[in-house]
Amino acid sequence: MENEWRAKRLEGKPLSSVDTLENNPEPTPAETAHTHELPDSGEAHGLAGEHTHDHDHDHQHGPVLNPDCTRELVLDIPAEDVSKSFRSVIRNYQKYAKIPGFRAGKVPETVIKRRYASEIRKDVIDGLLPERFNQAVRELGVAPVGQPQVTELTVDDGSPLHVKAVFEFIPAFSIEGYQNVTVPKPSVEITEDEVQQEMAQLRESRATIEPVEEDRALVDGDWAQISYKGTIEGEPEAAPVDGEDTLVEIGGKDTVEAFTTALRGARPGETLNVAAAYPAEYPEPKLSGKTVDYTIEVKGIKKRTLPEVNDDFAKEVGAFESLADLETRVRENLANRKRRSVEGETKDKLFAALIERFPFPVPESLVQEQIDARLERGLRALAAQGMDTEQMRKLDFGRLRAAQRDSAVAEVKTSLLLERIAREENVTISEEELDREIHLAALQSREPVDTLKVRLTQDGGLARIREQLKREKTAHLLYERLPA
Repeated sequence: MENEWRAKRLEGKPLSSVDTLENNPEPTPAETAHTHELPDSGEAHGLAGEHTHDHDHDHQHGPVLNPDCTRELVLDIPAEDVSKSFRSVIRNYQKYAKIPGFRAGKVPETVIKRRYASEIRKDVIDGLLPERFNQAVRELGVAPVGQPQVTELTVDDGSPLHVKAVFEFIPAFSIEGYQNVTVPKPSVEITEDEVQQEMAQLRESRATIEPVEEDRALVDGDWAQISYKGTIEGEPEAAPVDGEDTLVEIGGKDTVEAFTTALRGARPGETLNVAAAYPAEYPEPKLSGKTVDYTIEVKGIKKRTLPEVNDDFAKEVGAFESLADLETRVRENLANRKRRSVEGETKDKLFAALIERFPFPVPESLVQEQIDARLERGLRALAAQGMDTEQMRKLDFGRLRAAQRDSAVAEVKTSLLLERIAREENVTISEEELDREIHLAALQSREPVDTLKVRLTQDGGLARIREQLKREKTAHLLYERLPA
């Protein structure tokens, strides 16, 4: 969860939709801090939906809402106000409409009403509903999230405008006693064994594979240079499994046992026939659970040689004057890695403990948007690994969304809890802290700082980054308070 927070922060996107509800850098007090005000226009279409009928009630069927976080709102706007709005909108269309056969500004009202009936109706809704809707929500004293869903809408010139809408809100919940919620806080001190393991891995990474000149058979620890071609049993039409000049470690942990058994004792120049049965959990889907009949040609024997660990080794690894300098850097890097790992895992356990201590329902719209964000990151990762668009279309997105749900719910709850605790602790983010994060984001996106700042200010990203930093700062504060 910690790593995903940072990824979202640098993208200028919210951890959950609740971030988008605090675009005002000075939110209103208490629970209304999250109130998402519909703008004077634009999002009124989200409220009105795509209703185009002029009579009776329309029904908009949106996504499923959480009944524990849903309120209904009914508005009736007087016929006088509706008629006034219709007159104003129609006059505006008369002024600017260009219709063949009529001079500009001289198009009859009847023609305008017939030609632009749907557009006029939507403009009337845009002009009348948002401000009144927001005022009615404020009077309810709840913090709405997501788009309201219209269940009834009637608007006719000369008649009252009637609308019934349902929307989700952030419910009130207690955080009393959050200071007493603790989890074990492991030590972040590194041990000498960990340092030596790190040095051993570094040495392994610098190993070389040299040809074996002597005339002998392959033994465990050798690397066989082979070419191979195989057919999958029971799949005659499948493409052959083949490779040229591949290196296979005899007895290696990643070597299929059938290859080790066949190659052990073999000599260069020999041709072998091997039936290799792959386990069901084999990482390559094409081979998992399959048996492949191989013809293998042994071309040579190679031996892996580890370098001596001394000052020359340190200079080869990097700009180090001595082995002692290298070991110092290894210790520093290992300590930083362990600290980040332990802190991230401990925070996740603390978040889980807070969620268990303070149960509350969450709006389904926030959960679905968080699932969207998780899937988006997953698809980007798959694309980076080479998956093309056609392959992505074949994914079972219903199953993928269901698999992400529990994690998404936990992330939304964690976000809301940390926001509440941040207010309780008076956690703030200075301009210096915000600028530092923007500079990091600019480096990542390779975008000029000033350009990025303007863009983030316009799309609300700056406020979202500030809120995310506040949550991270709050999480770190709680982590530091944990007893060692």
